[in-house]
Amino acid sequence: MLLRMSTLFLRTLREDPADAEVPSHKLLVRAGYIRRVAPGIYSWLPLGKIVLENVARVVREEMDRMGAQEVLFPALLPRDFYEPTGRWTEYGDTLFRLKDRKGSDYLLGPTHEEMFTDMVKGEYSSYKDYPVTLYQIQTKYRDEARPRAGILRGREFVMKDSYSFDLDDDGLKHSYEQHRDAYIRIFDRLGIDYRICFAMSGAMGGSASEEFLAPCPTGEDTFVACHNCGYAANAEAVTTSAPPAVTVEHPALEILDTPNTPTIESLVDHVNEHFGLGITAADTLKNIVVKVRTPGSDKVETLVVGVPGDREVDFKRLEAAVAPGIPEIFEGEDFARHPGLVRGYIGPQVLASLGITYLVDPRVVTGSAWVTGANEPGKHAAHVVAGRDFQPDGTIEAAEIRAGDLCPRCAHPLSIDRGIEIGHIFQLGRKYADAAGLDALGPDGKPIRVTMGSYGVGVSRAVAVVAEQRHDALGLVWPREIAPADVHIVGTGKENQIEVATQLAEELESRGLRVLVDDRPGVSPGVKFKDSELLGLPTVLIIGRGLAQGVVELRDRATGTKEEIPLAEAMDRVLAACRA
Repeated sequence: MLLRMSTLFLRTLREDPADAEVPSHKLLVRAGYIRRVAPGIYSWLPLGKIVLENVARVVREEMDRMGAQEVLFPALLPRDFYEPTGRWTEYGDTLFRLKDRKGSDYLLGPTHEEMFTDMVKGEYSSYKDYPVTLYQIQTKYRDEARPRAGILRGREFVMKDSYSFDLDDDGLKHSYEQHRDAYIRIFDRLGIDYRICFAMSGAMGGSASEEFLAPCPTGEDTFVACHNCGYAANAEAVTTSAPPAVTVEHPALEILDTPNTPTIESLVDHVNEHFGLGITAADTLKNIVVKVRTPGSDKVETLVVGVPGDREVDFKRLEAAVAPGIPEIFEGEDFARHPGLVRGYIGPQVLASLGITYLVDPRVVTGSAWVTGANEPGKHAAHVVAGRDFQPDGTIEAAEIRAGDLCPRCAHPLSIDRGIEIGHIFQLGRKYADAAGLDALGPDGKPIRVTMGSYGVGVSRAVAVVAEQRHDALGLVWPREIAPADVHIVGTGKENQIEVATQLAEELESRGLRVLVDDRPGVSPGVKFKDSELLGLPTVLIIGRGLAQGVVELRDRATGTKEEIPLAEAMDRVLAACRA
């Protein structure tokens, strides 16, 4: 492959786009890889399309290597397939819904579990047909409420999704491990730094679930890691180790006058000063009221979540905990409809009588005593004991996770980092097989309900993740595996320099390299150097002033090293660099 910049459809920019917030967005636009069409929707220019296809090639090679078979479904899908699983409503506003001219409902596919299940049901019937794994690489659509960061969080994106079909749980576990190993090979080849983290299954359903997260300061996901035992988990999936139940006797519940205490800090200061309790924020019980809306219906449930007062409720953890329900903030008009809930002074003592579900942080164990709301304006209650003065309806993992919290596996302190999700693997089980009635006829003539796994890789997102992790102050720094070309040859300006650059490019292309040559006449060397740095190809060969002395300059974009070499050695040196 030989690309000539004199004819390449490319325009680089010197300034960052006004709407760009993260490095990948800025650099992919400036380097002419992508262009914005609408919020969360981007076009791919020639160099960007090559990078995207290179990522897809790596994914495809590793999926084929593990024995998966590629298919392709339509993106436009009828509603009928999504009704039996409930996801026509569960996805809520995330779905792009539309009607055809006859008024029939359709959607633009966000994911394709139902379609894969239906395909296998239509083609296979015997236990002898299994196991099988199918995959596709296709554009997906989700109506993100807040598309941002260029192609990192878009409303249209390219994804690889695969699905395993097995006859029993042992088979599912084997398919899951096969995918896990394939993903490790994929992300290693893409040059991505990543962590494998326990995760929530969310709207996908299923049991075992792991995310592949790329550590990045701009990431939207929070994950924890234990450097003692290797435990890692998305913050939504971190479990809290509950302390043992408290068996000591506590004083009777006491009502306290606590005027002008709008915050936990002011409450702690007030009760310590006026009542000598000697408490900290961790001894208070904060009660947060939310509405949980059932997608696709008018059903709304009031839920109160109790967490220690030194912690905030992490809304993403809360969303994961109540999925597929959608939590919403309790507003003033909601309190007006629930006069038994005294805003700012809610305590759990009355929630059962009000018929309101109360879920608590695992730290709120039986026998633990708290300072919490007294359900009267300007009053709190002390010595409010779990199991004596109130009975929670269950526990919920909704409190924020902090650095230094204890690892649920080995009890060592956890660290916290930000990351970008690049892959997710699920043991779905039989949710979709049950909905579709997917059975295989066993050797005894009896039906066997098939069990499934679901596995996704963000193909277009991986392009942005590489750009996030592999750039410097000058531009992009592509790993060779997915770079738009192996070598960028720059003829700096004079006619003979461009001529030599073109000759070398053609010779290297004939030797099997992918080559980009800057053969633009009338463009200054400074502009060409800046474009070379911005485009980020791994090897750069400069044909410049040294040509008169028979030397050229070889650059390694990743390390920044530069070396003058004889022109006669240029061919072999570039080949060696590109095939190292």
